[in-house]
Amino acid sequence: MARCAGEIIVTVDRDHCLLIYPLPDWEELERKLVRLPSMNKAARRIVRIMVGYATEVDMDANGRILISKELREFASLEKQGMLIGQGNKFELWDETIWYEKCDAWLIDEDDGELPADLESISF
Repeated sequence: MARCAGEIIVTVDRDHCLLIYPLPDWEELERKLVRLPSMNKAARRIVRIMVGYATEVDMDANGRILISKELREFASLEKQGMLIGQGNKFELWDETIWYEKCDAWLIDEDDGELPADLESISF
């Protein structure tokens, strides 16, 4: 997180986890979000949730952050959390919920069509 000088944004995700972005990456995403068509109901809902809950937090000298009560409640964060790297961001999950979701994702084989971009990637 040296790239953002310890300045990060925490917001919510539709899956009821928290998303943690370095400030520069969040600013880029926020610019894209606010340009979405305001007459589109789904776009408005995503902007309201993600931008509305976005909270700027600073890391302390030990790399820790303080997450507000509202954000912790949204993600049902209890005692143990799971911090999952996702490229340009992290997801923060309650540990129990994370394992429940993982089990469900591994069982669910009907995820619909893969986006064309994914079809060309070899895993």
